[in-house]
Formats: sequence, C-alpha cells, structure tokens
Amino acid sequence: MIGFHERYYHRPPATAKTLLLGDDLLACVLGGVYTDVEKTMIELQHSTIVQETRNAFQTAMQEKFIAAVERLSGRTVLAFVSNHHVGPDIEIELFILKPDSVTT
Repeated sequence: MIGFHERYYHRPPATAKTLLLGDDLLACVLGGVYTDVEKTMIELQHSTIVQETRNAFQTAMQEKFIAAVERLSGRTVLAFVSNHHVGPDIEIELFILKPDSVTT
C-alpha cells in the first residue's frame, strides 16, 4: 500500500501498518495520507470533493490492490473494503482472505 501511495500521490504516507487479524482479515492503516492540495480543500470546507475523489480512485485501483495482496500473501481475496477519514487523517484498506485449505 505504501508503494501504491508513493506512486500515485508522489509521497509515502506519514505512517503505515498492516495487521493480520485472525486468519482472514488483513488490515492496512495509513496515516497522513492527504496531499497539500487535499488538505487545502479540506480547510476550505470542500472535504466532500476530496472524499469523492478518493473513493473514485480506490474503486478504480481495487483490482490492483487485490492482485498485490494475493501475490504477496499467496491467498485469495474474497472482499475488499476501503475508506478514509478527514480528522484524523487516516485511510484503511481491509482485505477479507479466503481461508487456507487444510491438508491432512
């Protein structure tokens, strides 16, 4: 997620962490994600435009995000949920992973 952020926003997020919760929920939490332009728009009370643009981008990038997680984890992604918050400045990417097949 950091690599995607750097590529498309031209800077890394201020903070980032990824956690596997249980066996099937991968959560990526990024902080300090907004660009200077987005911060200015938020300060000028245009946060709705920032949110709509971010949502459209996340939807457009969904397949690339899923492909990267599947390649890196070796697991199939069943569902992807993405959202961001204006204050505090955070973004969360959730990936629901298909359970590992059990071999006996």
